[in-house]
Amino acid sequence: MTRMKMIGYILSLAAVFGLGMLMGRLPQASGAAKSTGQIRRVGMVIGLKPEMIQKYKEVHDDSNPGVRDLLNKYHKHNFSIFIQQIEGKWYEFGYYEYTGDDLEGDRAKQSKEERNIEWMKMCDPMQIPLEGARGWTRMEMVFHND
Repeated sequence: MTRMKMIGYILSLAAVFGLGMLMGRLPQASGAAKSTGQIRRVGMVIGLKPEMIQKYKEVHDDSNPGVRDLLNKYHKHNFSIFIQQIEGKWYEFGYYEYTGDDLEGDRAKQSKEERNIEWMKMCDPMQIPLEGARGWTRMEMVFHND
């Protein structure tokens, strides 16, 4: 399956799931801290090794705090991950709403947090980046409906 066909398929799945969608800017809901008044919706995709699905689910279980507090610290809210098998391969679809002022700067700071480094060492080997990517591939937002 080509990368574009796979991304199109996942966008269709996202619409079925009713997610806000993927990399746009809309007025911010009241109460979000330290923001320019915008929400940046971010969608991303990566492959998942089939033999790692159960472990991946376990480490992301609600009972495991993982790095949830770091996501909030760096303005990543409403973070969700879905998995779906497409033509015999497993993929993760991730979505979050960024409410800060500097997404790339916050990503860089989060990547230096010791717990985040350990979390990535655990999760990265479970995943398969899309061809040509080194990690999650950001997706283009094509639709949003409040």
